[in-house]
Amino acid sequence: MATEYGQGYGLPTEPGHARGVGERRHRMPAALRAPVEGRHWRELAYVLLGLPISILLFTYAVTMVSLGAGLLVTFLGVPVLAAALAGCRAFGSVERARARGLLGLRVGEPAPLRTGRQGFMGWIGAVLKSGTSWRALLYSVLQLPWAVFSFAVSVTFWSLGWSLVTYPLWFWVLPMYAGQDGIQLYGDEQHSVYLDNPFEIAVTAGVGLLFTLATPWIVRALTTVDRWMVYGLLGPSRLASRVVELESDRGVVVDTAAADLRRIERDLHDGAQARLVALAMDLGLAKEKLREDPRVAAQMVDEAHGEVKTALQELRDLARGIHPAVLTDRGLDAALSSVASRCTVPVRVEVDLTERPAPAIEGIAYFTVSELLQNISKHSRATWAAVEVWRADDRLMLQVVDNGVGGAELSSGSGLAGLAERLDAVDGILVVDSPAGGPTRVTAELPWRAERAR
Repeated sequence: MATEYGQGYGLPTEPGHARGVGERRHRMPAALRAPVEGRHWRELAYVLLGLPISILLFTYAVTMVSLGAGLLVTFLGVPVLAAALAGCRAFGSVERARARGLLGLRVGEPAPLRTGRQGFMGWIGAVLKSGTSWRALLYSVLQLPWAVFSFAVSVTFWSLGWSLVTYPLWFWVLPMYAGQDGIQLYGDEQHSVYLDNPFEIAVTAGVGLLFTLATPWIVRALTTVDRWMVYGLLGPSRLASRVVELESDRGVVVDTAAADLRRIERDLHDGAQARLVALAMDLGLAKEKLREDPRVAAQMVDEAHGEVKTALQELRDLARGIHPAVLTDRGLDAALSSVASRCTVPVRVEVDLTERPAPAIEGIAYFTVSELLQNISKHSRATWAAVEVWRADDRLMLQVVDNGVGGAELSSGSGLAGLAERLDAVDGILVVDSPAGGPTRVTAELPWRAERAR
């Protein structure tokens, strides 16, 4: 879910709307250029369009829901109510598109309807049971009073500001066509006060300038409420977003498990299995040579003995890659020290844990550090490295540092990207800080679950 966040609201925004494409630098301060920026005019257009659209939404929602509620004594009330909710969902799509185009607010589509059975009745049941439908109805009802308020405030400030700031340009209209000396501040039967001399005209324009400069920020504050309404009522619910995230994580876990099984099968087939087949053939030949030439047979048995040792070592390495016994027996400190001893550079290991995490988290932490140390051995050209493990509140923290050449990236297809996907599957995070020339600092966070879950 790669989404840009900005505009000071913590909401997803369309790229280029929040701060301008390419982060252009302006010589004029933001407060002075805001009234003429495209962003202000888009937000003002959103507010102006909001009133007629909200009237349409409110009228449709109240009319259809009232009609459906009134007809509930008959069978017709249920489909009418379902049609009301379906119409509100459709209007919600229009509102998301309007917010995306004018406010730069990118809101995900809500979960589609899931019908338990086929046919019209199944569709009615799905619409009535959908939380998205009822949230769209709530938006249709709440939008009208807020749109009336924001429309009145925005139009008042905007028209007042621009009319006053341009007063020196149209001041001549009042004496010529209205028969009065200017804008009247006060008047009764005895006397009247008009803004008609140069000083008063200048002050009026200055006040108008203040209103004009303040209007974009007032409109922006008003549209912030619209952003939250669209984001909270017309977007996917947190539960639905979490379900999608968990489904994605489940897919990553399944793919990772399948890749590990393929790796184990390949290592067995190309490594230990091939050596054992060759060993069986050598022993067969040695058995045939035993009577004819005992010396050659003894030499062949000796070579087979060496092959047995090599096969056993490969099997130990393969078992260690699946799950090392030292991790189960003695925990992360001993297991990481064992991995560090096999690294091509000196590695300092510090594990500051008062208790052991759950086996699944402990295993992921072990293999994360193991893969990072392998990357250091293969690519970093470092002369030293350090591994630190500690607990921070409800997170298990891992940090691997080396003084190599740097340049490591979480780019697509890299080993670090695959490692980040594995951590993300358990709500973990991987952060890489590796400027060119080094040093490289990789920090991983995992959720903490205590050992009692074993």
